[in-house]
Amino acid sequence: MKASLAEILSRIPGAPSKKWPAGERYATALAHGTLSLGLYAPIGQDPQTPHSQDEVYIVRSGSAEFVVSGEHAACVTGDVLFVAAGVEHRFEALSPDFSAWVVFWGPKGGEKSA
Repeated sequence: MKASLAEILSRIPGAPSKKWPAGERYATALAHGTLSLGLYAPIGQDPQTPHSQDEVYIVRSGSAEFVVSGEHAACVTGDVLFVAAGVEHRFEALSPDFSAWVVFWGPKGGEKSA
């Protein structure tokens, strides 16, 4: 499988919806089994809600404040962030060029630590 950044970016923004009146800011690049990889490029605000799978963000461009369960952490290009399934999180103070690769995997409810 192969995904082209140019092709993925051409699908953002996606179709408008109640959650995304100006068009969805996420596009799936690859998917196989429980794994999916996409690009997330919110503008101004991040309306996401908790996800049913564990996820990793890899900041592709720009900067933001990453908020997880009320705790804030600055993030910039190249940073890698983990969020367990079901945990409240969002990006704040987004730079205009902010985007992040997003990897989802595993069972609904997330993987359990040993």
